Amino acid sequence: QVQLVESGGGLVQPGGSLRLSCAASGSVFRGSFRLYAMAWYRQAPGKQRELVASISSGGSTNYADFVKGRFTISRDNGKATVYLQMDSQKPEDTAVYYCNANRGGTGLTYWGQGTQVTVSS
Repeated sequence: QVQLVESGGGLVQPGGSLRLSCAASGSVFRGSFRLYAMAWYRQAPGKQRELVASISSGGSTNYADFVKGRFTISRDNGKATVYLQMDSQKPEDTAVYYCNANRGGTGLTYWGQGTQVTVSS
């Protein structure tokens, strides 16, 4: 069974920080997690899902303009986990955050169930 399990969401005040984790498990990831590009997306109520940050299998990172300088994506291949460190958070960061795994050239892509992040005073 393939699973991407997000954790770390919750309520944070503006200017605060949260760290999201996404743990990958299952046969498709066993021994192969390092081959997957990983990404975090988010979806706010009434809006389309949008890319927040991605990290390639080689460790190259990419960020949406609205989080540059505030969020940091990283991965630990030994733990089959990807992280999203979110600092200086704003109310507009409120959304459900989803983890995505994509193995380029194969068409294989997987999604987590999402974790709610609410930025409010």
